[in-house]
Amino acid sequence: MSFLHHEQLFRGPDAMRRLKAATVTVCGAGALGSHLVDSLARAGVGGLRVVDRDRVEERNLSTQVWTRADVGAPKAKLLAHLVFRAVGTQVDARVKELVPRNARALLRGSDLVIDAFDNSVGRAAVQAGAAELGLPCLHAGLAADYAELVWDPGYRVPSAAGDDVCDYPLARNLALVTAALAAELALRFLATGEQRGLQLTFGDLRLHDA
Repeated sequence: MSFLHHEQLFRGPDAMRRLKAATVTVCGAGALGSHLVDSLARAGVGGLRVVDRDRVEERNLSTQVWTRADVGAPKAKLLAHLVFRAVGTQVDARVKELVPRNARALLRGSDLVIDAFDNSVGRAAVQAGAAELGLPCLHAGLAADYAELVWDPGYRVPSAAGDDVCDYPLARNLALVTAALAAELALRFLATGEQRGLQLTFGDLRLHDA
């Protein structure tokens, strides 16, 4: 029996064929991206690329998929190994900083780009690169007890004023819920073409269309 047995029953054969044929590039392998790549692979997306320059730090262990043994290793490569061990899906791991000069090369060939970076400079580079290539792009972001999932061209890159990536509040469950919602929006887009955006306020557990 395939590991996709339950997904196949839920989504149907046509959707599963589209997911298998799709290539998704996830930019960022942190609190959102690490869970997101894992979820997309387990749902049947056949082509996955992850772009992240960072290495695992101890402070990442509460909100991301790593173990203590992973501290110091590159996130993108670790995530590729994790997914392959789990379900046998090959992930194209790019241990690189995505910047304007290489954005198109890193995003080219994608059916969908998902921005899960935690800084404004990276988000802007993803947005510009995807736009230049004409690729659909979904932005996933967190701020305190708020999360948003917004498609281009309606996304506005936030100010860099809050870009201290070492000092921000984050609940693990908010990251998990947001990553799960991002995965579902991505899967629905790949299967049906629907582009739905969402906002989540975690304090009152409310979802709103974005």
